[in-house]
Amino acid sequence: MSADRPLIIANPQSAGGALGRRWDDISGTLTGILGPLDHRFTTGPGDGARQSRRALTEGRELVVAMGGDGTISEVADGFFDEQGEPVNDDAALGVLPFGTGGDFIRTVRLPRKLEDAARQLAAGRRRRIDVGRLTCVDDAGAPRTRHFINIASFGIGGLVDTLVNRGNKALGGRLSFGLATVRATATFRPQRALISLDGGPEREVELQNVAVANGRYFGGGMKVAPEAELDDGLFDVVTIGPMSLRDVLLRGHLIYRGAHLDLPQVSLASARRVEARPVDPAEAILLDVDGETPGRLPATFEVLPGALTLGV
Repeated sequence: MSADRPLIIANPQSAGGALGRRWDDISGTLTGILGPLDHRFTTGPGDGARQSRRALTEGRELVVAMGGDGTISEVADGFFDEQGEPVNDDAALGVLPFGTGGDFIRTVRLPRKLEDAARQLAAGRRRRIDVGRLTCVDDAGAPRTRHFINIASFGIGGLVDTLVNRGNKALGGRLSFGLATVRATATFRPQRALISLDGGPEREVELQNVAVANGRYFGGGMKVAPEAELDDGLFDVVTIGPMSLRDVLLRGHLIYRGAHLDLPQVSLASARRVEARPVDPAEAILLDVDGETPGRLPATFEVLPGALTLGV
């Protein structure tokens, strides 16, 4: 392997395992567009970050995440160490979509067709984007740090992720997340958290979900933060208050168009730093980061302005 070549970190289980089964043909197509390249397959949760960090330590200048939102998020996480410092600030993150999730690529308007996305990557355009740094506790109560480039949330989103990840996503991202949201709403009870923005006073919030958004989309196409920008140095913080199953069935479609901000249950704020903890320390308020569940509150979300070079 040569550090001068692009390294593709691919999830072979993407699209129901189609990426792994078809890799020989896929790699031939990509080589024809990008030139000589190397690849490594992820082997399980967290491996995308480990592979990415290793590649950057080796001096790779272009590390490409290939798969769904979870793979993209993990590979981006690997660009930073535990202190939020870049492993190799000269390197760029590339993205090639493949799989059921496509929320981040909606924000960057990346073509969904693999060949078109590869041609765009080959064009060599670069932009600096913000990164979110999440500090939380994992399911065992141990501290954990995680970086994200799209959206982290807490509340019902963690339950939705659990339901989606138990299935096989054969229905596609949008329908899988939509059905899981309806199922989760039927049993979910609003939770209470104390939230502080930019070091200000804590306020108590009864919530269905709170999205701390760098990008605009999550949950299989929900435009939860329609005004978010990847490079403005701010999170859009979208708080969704209690919603009944009837509310979700009648008005849930609005979030796919970004038209939900006018609902009385929804509020929007912006912040560089968000701190949140349960009112009841014994209550588990679950986190969602790009379709994965890294832990629960208490948590701190911080913006790292312009911390990552994106090659799309």
